[in-house]
Amino acid sequence: MSLRTFLLPDLGEGLTEAELVTWLVAVGDEIRVDQPVAEVETAKSLVEVPSPFAGTVAQLHGEAGQTLDVGRPLISVSPSGAADQAPPPVAPEVPDEGPAAPAAPGASDPDGEAYRQEEKAGSGNVLIGYGTPGGHAVARRSRRPRNAAAGTAAAPVAVAAPGSVSAASPAPALAIVPDLPAEAPRCISPLVRKLARESGIRLADLQGSGANGLILRSDVEGALAGNGPGSPTVTADSAVAEDPRTGLMVASRTPVKGLRKTVAANLAASRANIPEATVWVDVDATSLLELRADLKRRHPESTPGLMAFLARFVLAGLAKFPELNARFDPAAGNTAGGASITAYEGVNLGFAAQTDRGLVVPSVRRADTMNARQLDTEIRRLTASARDGKATPAELTSGTFTLNNYGVFGVDGSAAIINYPESAILGIGRIIDKPWVVDGALMVRKMTELTLVFDHRICDGGTAGGFLRYVADAIENPGSVLADL
Repeated sequence: MSLRTFLLPDLGEGLTEAELVTWLVAVGDEIRVDQPVAEVETAKSLVEVPSPFAGTVAQLHGEAGQTLDVGRPLISVSPSGAADQAPPPVAPEVPDEGPAAPAAPGASDPDGEAYRQEEKAGSGNVLIGYGTPGGHAVARRSRRPRNAAAGTAAAPVAVAAPGSVSAASPAPALAIVPDLPAEAPRCISPLVRKLARESGIRLADLQGSGANGLILRSDVEGALAGNGPGSPTVTADSAVAEDPRTGLMVASRTPVKGLRKTVAANLAASRANIPEATVWVDVDATSLLELRADLKRRHPESTPGLMAFLARFVLAGLAKFPELNARFDPAAGNTAGGASITAYEGVNLGFAAQTDRGLVVPSVRRADTMNARQLDTEIRRLTASARDGKATPAELTSGTFTLNNYGVFGVDGSAAIINYPESAILGIGRIIDKPWVVDGALMVRKMTELTLVFDHRICDGGTAGGFLRYVADAIENPGSVLADL
């Protein structure tokens, strides 16, 4: 029979894995092309994955809560009626250590290349909900495990006859770890290297737990969580016992995965890679609140929220100080191989949104082309989408500058962490009544605090201070910036 296996597709946006949240089908179910078969969590959003095949579900590769790498089997489907003709083949187990070892330079991988080409021509966008072009199924071929050292295909896996068990049959070899020099870090996975690099962890400092000391993803994640060699392993099902580090009984252990894992890696990368500096200023927001209250009385149904006005002031400030709407690339975009600063035409304005699943940062794409009412509409739409877990990867990863209104939590200021790999974040504290001197007289005013955290590599304090002062002046005297809006 012709069993077809759908591999978890290339997620795009720099993503390499997804957590399987729940299956929407079961073995034996009849499914159609583009029918959702699983719900996965990736890029801080929940996404339904549709199948490019129609037929009968023969096998589900993975369980709820498991993290799957891109290119690994997700679901196997047999054509309708084929399930009654022959039993499904026994699929080899896929290890959790990460993707199979890469081939030696110059070695060919026809199945892998076919998979990549078919992703481009067929359901390459299934993970973000586009399905297959025209609703047609596109056949995929599974990548065969290969000998990493020699680059040759591994022997085919024998299929056991119905009812038979062969205890003597050896398990298929998925990869052979090459003999790496003893003085070099033993890491052959590009995904593991990328995770270590973005987290600021030196592979040479790690002790690999894989074969021949191979450094696995779990080793990097353990170092990121502070679990070095000899430290207790934190697992969901570990017996509750005394923690030798504190002498206290452990109440619970919660695995770091899904959204929390993504956030943790991003925050660690920001702190490890960005030499940040902070400037702040107290701002009298009385005039802005009075202006909005007057608009609300005259146009109760169409007056933008306060966040939209603040966003509009920020965008006007970025037009005058574009250095803050840029990224520092350590070794990209430069023919000499050195560092460069990437500037952008236009602003994708991110804003921090607290959801039941954690903190996410959706972004208003080309926010610089919108007025306050348009910004208000888009901010509300993205907030609702993020809270429902329906924001797309592009909406959650394309920001170039972030606005963070932590004043809604009743706090005045924050030592915010830049949303890596952006270069700046502007925080807004709560607006409260405070005594303030106006024209030599002490008065009660509506005060707030603005805090700008920026990458000191992209600009100096003069630029950061100039931007912050511009936004503060706009809040204190909205009419002064009308020409820039």
